[in-house]
Amino acid sequence: MTDPRRSIPRTDVLLARPALQTAAQRLGHEAVRAAVRSAQAAARSGELPVESVGEYAESLLRGPSPLGPVLNATGIVVHTNLGRAPLSPAAIEALVAAAAYTDVELDLETGTRSRRGAETLAALRTACPAAEDVLVVNNGAAALVLATTALAAGKEVIVSRGEMVEIGDGFRLHELIESTGARLREVGTTNRTHLADYVAAIGPETGCILKVHPSNFHVSGFTAAVSVSELAELGVPVIADLGSGLLVADPALPDEPDATTALGDGADLVIASGDKLLGGPQAGLLLGRADLVHRLRRHPLARALRVDKLTLAALHATVSGPVPPVTAYRHASADVLRERCDRLAEALGAISPVPVTVVDHIGHVGGGGAPGVPLPGFALALPEALAPKLRAGTPAVLARTDKGRCLVDPRCIPADAESDLLQAIARAWQEVRG
Repeated sequence: MTDPRRSIPRTDVLLARPALQTAAQRLGHEAVRAAVRSAQAAARSGELPVESVGEYAESLLRGPSPLGPVLNATGIVVHTNLGRAPLSPAAIEALVAAAAYTDVELDLETGTRSRRGAETLAALRTACPAAEDVLVVNNGAAALVLATTALAAGKEVIVSRGEMVEIGDGFRLHELIESTGARLREVGTTNRTHLADYVAAIGPETGCILKVHPSNFHVSGFTAAVSVSELAELGVPVIADLGSGLLVADPALPDEPDATTALGDGADLVIASGDKLLGGPQAGLLLGRADLVHRLRRHPLARALRVDKLTLAALHATVSGPVPPVTAYRHASADVLRERCDRLAEALGAISPVPVTVVDHIGHVGGGGAPGVPLPGFALALPEALAPKLRAGTPAVLARTDKGRCLVDPRCIPADAESDLLQAIARAWQEVRG
């Protein structure tokens, strides 16, 4: 018998396929050749039928980048593993426009160099008038590193033991600060810290006081903490690390601190993230006293931590444009979500025999923000076997599994993606049934 592997299409034949020629114009010839070689190798090893080589090579090149789109059906609004906040259409449009030459550091009227991202910084000051000035770096951890380096390198940073948090991927606050050359001066205990503890710790070696919001956990019971307004009376620069990124208070999240309130209470600098509750791109925001922000801006480390033009463009559109998706998603009403689930279940029944019911489902803010705050809603309950099929589909759909069910929560699914979601579920069910 003839070895079927001898029928594997030649490279030149595959490269002549219209879809691969189009991909070459978009991604480059080398990327397409690499996909073809991978498909041919899979066929030689028996992992792929010979007749599927061309289609498989095309599938490797369908996405515009190695980061594939995912429909977030978990009900978690700021999902760290999915890139945190999805950008608004306005931010996406601004980002694409900024991909060309842009006046990121140029005054077009005079033709001279200007402050980098001046319009974005002005938009942030407008969004948070309590801030005298603003600086943007590449993430929240970078903002903390820059602030403690500029204010306390070789000196002490006073921080409560109850605020010695661990952030994502095992990074710990004290290790991050100590890497800057500052020394930690821990005060209080895990559950109780008093104003007298801070007063006793202040001395000639004090660089600043750091007040950290425990944004990804909640401690209750026999506890005590010192407010920003109390710390502001001690005559030492106070840095308030809010983490989650609210610029103004949100009544729906009454325990979540915001930059406007913290600055009004006397914080000298506030640190917030751009890609959490603010709903923008990854960025670390430093808001506060003009003299301190200027000091941070002129520090040599600021150059290494600055953001690019794409981030500045997307951030500007986020704070000056329409309501970003994360705000809309976390404010979605349970009644509206129920209506969406009923409509989706009915539409699904018209295209697929997959068993589906509508069930109560609790969403969450996520991303280290508003821990313990429930977001009541609803979800489609499907057979659990669909979950891995949905993750492997195009587009990928990330759902929750619970008690033998695959739960699809539409809270974070854009309305214009509902058809894609239904088709993905129907395909997954067909694959499960064989």
